[in-house]
Amino acid sequence: MLKNKREILPEEFGNIEEAANFWDTNSLADYEDLQSDTEFEVDLKSEKNYFAVEKELSDNIDKLAHIKGVLPETLVNLWLKEKILEYQL
Repeated sequence: MLKNKREILPEEFGNIEEAANFWDTNSLADYEDLQSDTEFEVDLKSEKNYFAVEKELSDNIDKLAHIKGVLPETLVNLWLKEKILEYQL
């Protein structure tokens, strides 16, 4: 029996961001009884652009990313997406 209430696991996620958001707020350990082998395809062909970042800022990003358990690139991309959405009409 489960000790804590868990969020219902969707049968399918619409995209990788939905899956990431779900697993950012839920523990895989809570869904051990539902785990099974699966195959899936991921498109890793994304274009990358590089921007200069001040050393102190980069160090802080690295520390925060480590605390959150994500890559610094992931954290920066999430922050930039959030900021850009604020300006879209």
